[in-house]
Amino acid sequence: MSAHGTATRTTAPAETLEPEQHQFIDRVVKAHHLEHGALIPVLQEVQKEFGYLSQPAIDRIASGLGIPFSEVAGVVTFYSFFNTSPRGKHIVRVCLGTACYVRNGKQVLSDLQRELGVTVGETSEDRNFTLEVGRCFGACGLAPVVMIDDDVHQRVKPARLRELLSHYQAEGEPTATPGNGSQPKQQEGAR
Repeated sequence: MSAHGTATRTTAPAETLEPEQHQFIDRVVKAHHLEHGALIPVLQEVQKEFGYLSQPAIDRIASGLGIPFSEVAGVVTFYSFFNTSPRGKHIVRVCLGTACYVRNGKQVLSDLQRELGVTVGETSEDRNFTLEVGRCFGACGLAPVVMIDDDVHQRVKPARLRELLSHYQAEGEPTATPGNGSQPKQQEGAR
């Protein structure tokens, strides 16, 4: 608190855009600026390129489309598919639906938090993983279930999480995990 009784806060250094990021946003805005409802497609393309929508990116988009910053920020924060903080290269989702929860899903989540050094909704320091929770992935008979990107890992055991994550550490596609055959969409890689 300051001497006047108001809260003070420390802020991180202001985030800025690189020149090539400015150019990318300008190209996307130019490609869509004449379209009715251009804002959402522009936001989607910029987020796809940068992984999230930073304040400077939102400001540049608002300026380029001639829309108030507050309106663009309102759209970004209204829709859950837009992110205003960096996301990991891989999205790890732990199912905590009833079947997964009673079959040790909460322990899987706890161990993943410890292994990645994050809490739910956060991204690892190396920006490789973002941890999220889901309520049902439609694979209740295979509980507990963890999805990494589009890959479903079934019957996940907490003791094998490090091994499971290691398949996503390297660049490129995940490598085959023992017992998963050639079906990367539904893997039993953490038995």
